[in-house]
Amino acid sequence: MAPKQLNFITGNKNKLIEVEAILGDTVDLQSKSIDLVEIQGTIEEISADKCRRAAEAVQGPVLVEDTCLCFNALKELPGPYIKWFLQALGLEGLNAMLAGFPDKSAQAVCTFAYSEGPGHEPIIFQGRTDGKIVPARGPTNFGWDPIFEYEGKTYAEMDKAEKNKISHRFRALEKLKTWLKSEV
Repeated sequence: MAPKQLNFITGNKNKLIEVEAILGDTVDLQSKSIDLVEIQGTIEEISADKCRRAAEAVQGPVLVEDTCLCFNALKELPGPYIKWFLQALGLEGLNAMLAGFPDKSAQAVCTFAYSEGPGHEPIIFQGRTDGKIVPARGPTNFGWDPIFEYEGKTYAEMDKAEKNKISHRFRALEKLKTWLKSEV
């Protein structure tokens, strides 16, 4: 049975705004910022582990999100470690990582994990959007959005409504919405 209220574990206000805009009134979303340890592993392993830890921390239903940027030339790296690569290298450094490769294609990947609460196995909802890595264009206030281009525009150049119709986050949340509706 789908929860009426769900704790979305994030400290990122931009992610919260996007998730609320895409989910609409599907579920009553409550935001909680909890500093969770993140293991190393695959996208799915990291998301499931983070979800288990969050469910224990809040003692109730939780939704966690993990966003990745996967460079195809680098066999999907930096992947789930994009946050650390971006902090260390900046947008120009991420571009420089692909300087020696003709393939600039990439995937934006968003993985949501839901758990009913402690002891319940997380359910994974993943969305992927294919694009390419380009020199930064547009506002630089939301992570790597300025360097990920989809059909001629970077995420940063798109208005929020446009991005929320095609993004990796949208694709993952559409799966979550379908599941939530089927569980009611």
